Amino acid sequence: MDTEHRWITTPVTPDLVRGALDLERTAHGLLPHRLPARARRQIPDDQLAMAEAQPSGVRLALRTRATVIALDTLPTKRVYPGLPDPPDGVYDLLVDGRPTAQATVAGGNVRSVDLATGAVELREGPPGTARFDGLPARDKVVEIWLPHSETTELIALRTDAPVGPAPDGGRRVWLHHGSSISHGSNADRPTATWPALAAARGGVELVNLGFGGSALLDPFTARAMRDTPADLVSVKIGINIVNTDVMRLRAFTPAVHGFLDTLREGHPATPLLVVSAILCPLQEDTPGPLAADFQDGTLRFRATGDPAERAAGRLTLKVIREELARIVRERAADDPNLHYLDGRELYGERDHAELPLPDDLHPGPAGHRRIGENFARLAFGAGGPFATGTG
Repeated sequence: MDTEHRWITTPVTPDLVRGALDLERTAHGLLPHRLPARARRQIPDDQLAMAEAQPSGVRLALRTRATVIALDTLPTKRVYPGLPDPPDGVYDLLVDGRPTAQATVAGGNVRSVDLATGAVELREGPPGTARFDGLPARDKVVEIWLPHSETTELIALRTDAPVGPAPDGGRRVWLHHGSSISHGSNADRPTATWPALAAARGGVELVNLGFGGSALLDPFTARAMRDTPADLVSVKIGINIVNTDVMRLRAFTPAVHGFLDTLREGHPATPLLVVSAILCPLQEDTPGPLAADFQDGTLRFRATGDPAERAAGRLTLKVIREELARIVRERAADDPNLHYLDGRELYGERDHAELPLPDDLHPGPAGHRRIGENFARLAFGAGGPFATGTG
């Protein structure tokens, strides 16, 4: 424990946390969740259970004069045997909306996932501290964005001046659901996932329900979104449906309708944007499932389906885009606040030529910036479905 300051310890309470739908009390502290407890009881697999507990878009929002902030946490880090360990997750600190400092927490638990067999092993480790020094000695709003790909139990918040919740700035709330790309796969820090970048440009409060490998039109996710207050709602649909090969076209169409029907129960007139997958040559015309490929000691992916089976209802990204466009077009006749965005406008052929997908599936940091910029322009810009005055 640090001794050079007279620390003030402030309990982490819900009014200090943004972007989480639930805070679970654990033996160590509080664990932010991005799905509520009722939904978590219905999760059918370990992949989504892991993804929803990784706090992508979750941040502490504080008002304080503190010049030093220490956040004690217990991270759970994910590794894959045979691949290099990823770097420690980044904690981004913003002062009055401006990126100011970063920190990491070494140690913690380690979750080892065997991509070939699916076997999972958890090795327990010690907590650590994300510390930020030299902050301006004035009244300010501080946000601490938690690592987007590390489960993070919040143990204690220690400062050299009192802390209170940040004031409500009156910004609109944007609720978004998508896949690992929305979750932030391959982004280098939590404020650089494409939804975080787009939210900053759009001047909105983000609630990010992007779940790696798990944008599968799950009814419990739709109900969680239905029950979450929001001024703007978007759903990004496609890539996980294809790469897990979970359904055929016959099941996909009513599943989309059911998901949208549930959203409209809680958000009957809210601007609702349906977004299809970005360009992914791997699965534009080839069905899933995907398989991991470890050639040259790096993780890449390959599609294993047969393109000839599209005639029997096997799904590809092109098939899904066409169907989503048709569904939205027909529903919009009675729902003027429903909109469609082709994901290739966020990242298409030209973007892929300039910024290819490093593992053939996920964009890198520059790709996240491109997608965030394009989404902000197309959704929040003049004439866009989320432009000021639409929510």
